[in-house]
Amino acid sequence: MDGKMMWVTLVLLGLLAIPVTTELTRSGMTDAVRTKAPGQFALLSQGTTHFEWLGPERGPIAVCIHGLTTPSFVWYGMAKGLALMGFRVLVYDLYGRGYSDRTRGKQDADFFNQQLTDLLAHENVGNHLTVLGYSMGGAIAAHFTACHPQRVKQLILLAPAGMFELGGRKITLARDLPVIGDWLFLAAYPWEVRRGIASEVHLPTSVEGIHDLQQEETGRRGYFPAVLSSLRGLLRKPCEDQHRAIAAAGVPVLAVWGDQDDVIPLTCKDTLADWNSAAQQAMIHGAGHGLPHTHTEAVLDAIRSSRG
Repeated sequence: MDGKMMWVTLVLLGLLAIPVTTELTRSGMTDAVRTKAPGQFALLSQGTTHFEWLGPERGPIAVCIHGLTTPSFVWYGMAKGLALMGFRVLVYDLYGRGYSDRTRGKQDADFFNQQLTDLLAHENVGNHLTVLGYSMGGAIAAHFTACHPQRVKQLILLAPAGMFELGGRKITLARDLPVIGDWLFLAAYPWEVRRGIASEVHLPTSVEGIHDLQQEETGRRGYFPAVLSSLRGLLRKPCEDQHRAIAAAGVPVLAVWGDQDDVIPLTCKDTLADWNSAAQQAMIHGAGHGLPHTHTEAVLDAIRSSRG
């Protein structure tokens, strides 16, 4: 190999290393960072989980499960409304997000069920739960409810994932190819997430500074690998079996959709109706995917109506 070819090879290797190097040089989740966090921490079987209790100290418990990319702060506006309805609200960060540990391993249904089960046991939380799941949190909530229908008084789904098999060439390649898929994901997905956040800065929100918080999250080491692990695990297949089991168990379900959602299409409303004909469904006009924080009052109104 002559000198020119060597330099070309070194430059190409350097360019190929950029996504991985960028990930490795992102700031990690440290004790110093956690001192600034609201709420509390619990050392559970899979690692440390960050959580907060919001609202009155007594009252029926509402457990809020966030989605693929935005941590528990997405619920802050909703939590205020739920607290005014009398709920004691529990929010927490899924592993790999927010202030929780960047736990390694496949983030499948069992993984997320274990985290929630551990947290509820740590906090001595029993049954009669209202479980709210947003986006990927909707899939987690469905799996948890199907496994523990006796514990759930009502399941509330906001633009829930798990209604169809994810498609798209880039997602499929990143999900299905080891090593190469990891590189492709680290090279392309951070840019897409940040572009999506920037595109929503004009939208109303009930969470102060949410866009800055979301951008800050993308700078944490382990965040993007956790997202990819969830795509390879929990989000790999639909939750049809779980929703049919929930219907058979008779757990009341409310699903809320946005008619302008470009992540979870409105056609999923019909899919859920097929899997669970007893589910109540509400559609919010003009709403995209950010239902909990962009259309908080409309979602709360739907919840109030479902309770009679």
